Amino acid sequence: MAELPAEPLKRDVQNHILFECAWEVVNKVGGIYTVIKTKVPVTVAEYGDRYTLIGPLMYKTAPMEVEAQEPTDPALSATLDNMRTQGIKCLYGRWLIEGAPRVLLFDIGSAFHRLDEWKADLWSLAGIPSPPHDTETNDTIIFGYLIAWFLGEYITQQLHTAVVAHFHEWQAGVAIPLCRKRHIDVTTVFTTHATLLGRYLCAGNVDFYNNLQYFDVDHEAGKRGIYHRYCIERASTHCSDVFTTVSDITAYESEHLLKRKPDGIVPNGLNVVKFQAMHEFQNLHATAKAKIHEFIRGHFYGYYDFDLDNTLYMFTAGRYEYRNKGVDMFIESLARLNYRLQKSGSKTTVVAFIIMPAATNSYTVDALKGQAVMKQLKDTVTEIQNRIGARLFEHAARYHGEGKMELQPDELLSAEDHILLKRRIFALKRTTYPPIVTHNMVDDANDPILNQLRRVKLFNAPTDRVKVIFHPDFLNSNNPILGLDYEEFVRGCHLGVFPSYYEPWGYTPAECTVMGVPSVTTNLSGFGCFMQDLIERPEDEGCYIVDRRMQSVEESANDLTNFMFTFTNKTRRQRINQRNRVERLSPLLDWKNLGIEYSKSRQLALRRAYPDAFLNANGEVDDEDSDWFGASMERFMPSAPASPRLRMSGMATPGDMGTLTEEMQQLNTSDYRGYNWPRSSEEEEDGYPLYVAVLIKVLLLIEPYRIRFV
Repeated sequence: MAELPAEPLKRDVQNHILFECAWEVVNKVGGIYTVIKTKVPVTVAEYGDRYTLIGPLMYKTAPMEVEAQEPTDPALSATLDNMRTQGIKCLYGRWLIEGAPRVLLFDIGSAFHRLDEWKADLWSLAGIPSPPHDTETNDTIIFGYLIAWFLGEYITQQLHTAVVAHFHEWQAGVAIPLCRKRHIDVTTVFTTHATLLGRYLCAGNVDFYNNLQYFDVDHEAGKRGIYHRYCIERASTHCSDVFTTVSDITAYESEHLLKRKPDGIVPNGLNVVKFQAMHEFQNLHATAKAKIHEFIRGHFYGYYDFDLDNTLYMFTAGRYEYRNKGVDMFIESLARLNYRLQKSGSKTTVVAFIIMPAATNSYTVDALKGQAVMKQLKDTVTEIQNRIGARLFEHAARYHGEGKMELQPDELLSAEDHILLKRRIFALKRTTYPPIVTHNMVDDANDPILNQLRRVKLFNAPTDRVKVIFHPDFLNSNNPILGLDYEEFVRGCHLGVFPSYYEPWGYTPAECTVMGVPSVTTNLSGFGCFMQDLIERPEDEGCYIVDRRMQSVEESANDLTNFMFTFTNKTRRQRINQRNRVERLSPLLDWKNLGIEYSKSRQLALRRAYPDAFLNANGEVDDEDSDWFGASMERFMPSAPASPRLRMSGMATPGDMGTLTEEMQQLNTSDYRGYNWPRSSEEEEDGYPLYVAVLIKVLLLIEPYRIRFV
């Protein structure tokens, strides 16, 4: 009698193992590093030691960031031993960040001798070409083959538990078609944070969104020399069990360029606790602003001066992508804002920072000299203060109380002090305009930002109400000119401006939000679409969204100018209130809420790979395409419509007000999923909103007082 065929292995999907693969694991290159690093705590909380990150081994950073350990999983240990015996070098241990996840890093160079073999295999299996001199693609192929090798070995060792492999971007995606072709029993999820072709097309002055459905994608990729990379990205997209993107705008783009509609949206979050300062964030703003004041004094004083108490700091920051990041529109709008402030007779000064690393030779002499001379003046004044204090103390100590204690100015400020002070003051004097750039650029004559600043004549003239400072370098506290870390700099500014044309997500406005800084973004950025979907009137909450999708460039530039001009006309009290409103939106961006979307994508992948494990009581498989992603978040309603103001005939007790505060704090993380209450258009700008759920408490608690709704 013939033996029955062995039943296929049934893997445990409830306690599945997760490998998350990306080129930016322990390798800071761009925004994906921030995504992975900030998401780690919530993922570790969900998976514990069943979660491992996989990335490339970079010897410059990995030894300082990873604590080497031996694997406790026998299957993992056996897999790594097998690969090491064949010459593959790797580092396994704990990544020393919050959550301390397990991490596995492969040395790309240890497998370089297999590159030609693997290139030929990739061509025969998937038809993906690979030119010989593209170093980035070569590294990507080696990295992808090492991941596929590892997963194939691991699956043969681990026979009882389901394995989910989550890949970020095309650099890690080579392993996905390999797993499919080799029939490796791994469930795959692929997340694209931006399409390759989309980034290239937008940088090339193409009317991208209006022609998205008409592009010949193969021709466009070939014309730009990225056809092989595009093939890798598209193969990863189509071979994965679940395909996700980070925003609606990127989903629309992926559907046309990668030819697959995403299964869901996984918005990028932040570790809000890191930025959270509760009631202290206003004080942090004042402290950081004082440090920016110090830089401004050194940069402008001596040429001319202006009232720092009536000065607003705006900034834009990010990769140097002149058009994609909307720097062209930002500078154009600054010129228009300058004109409007001059015509209106405004006394407000706006200092606009452009923080975008570029190729430079060194700091400019003027920028260094300004800071050095101002520091010298400050040290001299401090020294003279000490001398005056000593003389005053000596005079007071010798006074016996008889007659008047009279002091002549010359007795306190000596002739030597006068001369020293004059020397320092005269050293400040300069006759030209303050520099618009802090560094000597490698190609000054052809730099797009500098050329546009010259074209719109923003030269930091004394009559200009808008001053511009282009800082083509990363911010850090050791910088001799602008000595602040990026986070501290953002907290010290009043408004972040990010009018991006191509921005799949947009971490810069998100970071502004969690730090309580109002920001301007566009409906072509993932963050802008996200906030527009969740908030009824985002501009009231300090999140201004410029329409760059349905308007012309001229109309969008005017809208941006209007937003900035309106902001400059706000009172100090209104700006403080708006920072309060912005900071309250931070729970929307917390990974504790957004991490759920990643869990949904993995669950959907498991349902597709192991449908029998999800049979219901009737022996039927539930609908796998039910509302896994969809509109799981309802619109955020941060305050009651119309916000009540209390006119009290007396004062509430401290206990009463404390109770109200506690009620508001309890609601601030979950209220955005609540009912979409209508909102009044007559709400006052500086009225502090109360939550709907607290209104009943107010009515019951402050019964003796008269309440008037406005």
